[in-house]
Amino acid sequence: MIVYKFGGASVRDAWGIRNLAAIAGKADDDLVIVVSAFGKTTNALESILASRMSREDKYRELLESIADYHRNVIIDLKMANSETGLLFENSLSQLSAYLAGECSADYDFEYDQVVSFGEVWSTIIVSGFLNEAGVMNRWVDIRKVLVTDNRHRDANIVWEESRKRLSATFNFSRAHVYLTQGFIGGTLGGKTTTLGREGSDYTAAVLANMLDATGVYVWKDVPGLLNADPQWLKDTERLPVVSYKEAVEMTFSGAKVIHPKTIRPLHNKSIPLYVKSFLDPGAEGTIIVPDAGGAPSVPVFVKKEDQIMISILPRDFSFAISENLSRIFMILTDIGIKVNLVQASAVSINICADHEAERIGEIMKLLGEEFRVVYNDNVEMVTIRHYTPEAIEKMTLGRQVMVEQRTRKTVRFVFTRPVQS
Repeated sequence: MIVYKFGGASVRDAWGIRNLAAIAGKADDDLVIVVSAFGKTTNALESILASRMSREDKYRELLESIADYHRNVIIDLKMANSETGLLFENSLSQLSAYLAGECSADYDFEYDQVVSFGEVWSTIIVSGFLNEAGVMNRWVDIRKVLVTDNRHRDANIVWEESRKRLSATFNFSRAHVYLTQGFIGGTLGGKTTTLGREGSDYTAAVLANMLDATGVYVWKDVPGLLNADPQWLKDTERLPVVSYKEAVEMTFSGAKVIHPKTIRPLHNKSIPLYVKSFLDPGAEGTIIVPDAGGAPSVPVFVKKEDQIMISILPRDFSFAISENLSRIFMILTDIGIKVNLVQASAVSINICADHEAERIGEIMKLLGEEFRVVYNDNVEMVTIRHYTPEAIEKMTLGRQVMVEQRTRKTVRFVFTRPVQS
């Protein structure tokens, strides 16, 4: 049994869904297909939520726009009068009714209830088309199968309960192909949760682990893992084979091809991960395995944008690092701040983190009760794995460096303005 994961770029229109069907139809193994929301649907649903929580009526117009986008895909697939179209409209009505009701002040909770509809809609449409195309499959509502805790927007899997439900649901004596959602799950109480932005890769890895898959295939719009984002730097090179460790380092630093949590469930059962191009399915791509036999032959560049640099200082210059570090990181963990770099001195602790406005505002308030806090927003972090003098010069020439960290294999810089290609 194998797992295929298709991201939003691969299913953003009717052509992409037909292409998915062609790829899935050639699989000889039992298959689980994990699908993300179409195109920029998640972003659009985030805008709808922001409008709704601000008590603006604009969300109705935004919802109709995203509904028309999905309807047009259904029309292009010639399924307007099918059961698929009806299922989509019913799901759309559920979201409309939810948005028309009372909205709590808990942004993270509301986020999961609203944004999760993107994955539900995409899988309803893709599953319906696959059945019509002869790739017979069973649609699974993963919210009832993949059980998580109550931590919204970054939920943790409840492994034992999920494993029991998965083994009962994904029964390959009843069907050879199952199709389900990435990114989302559900609590024991039936509330929808999400696993973190771009979490569909993680879903695929968790399902592979629990169902003892022989491989996971992540279908992207790039020819595999590259040594840099081709939209940022020119003359990128494909990395044919990468170790689990190298992949973890890359994703932690901000590489967007794979979600950071993806590797651990695969590592625990030595399941290989294949990164393939849905534009050229026959091409080699990249395979991620336990041991790749050495480092990549070229430096690997990773850029992480929309960062905030926070400096935390004692009010009386008496910084007991061990005590304050534990206190600071407990606060960061409780709020759910994703820390990407830490640097300490005698009188300050500097943290570079993802700039999530809601959470950053909360952390500033909490830290400000005990410490003096200053910050720089709109900064970015650049990481170079297996750096060379030439690679460092390429990144730093003419740039203002706020922070530099260097180890044997990795150097990180925090810059005050975007890196130019």
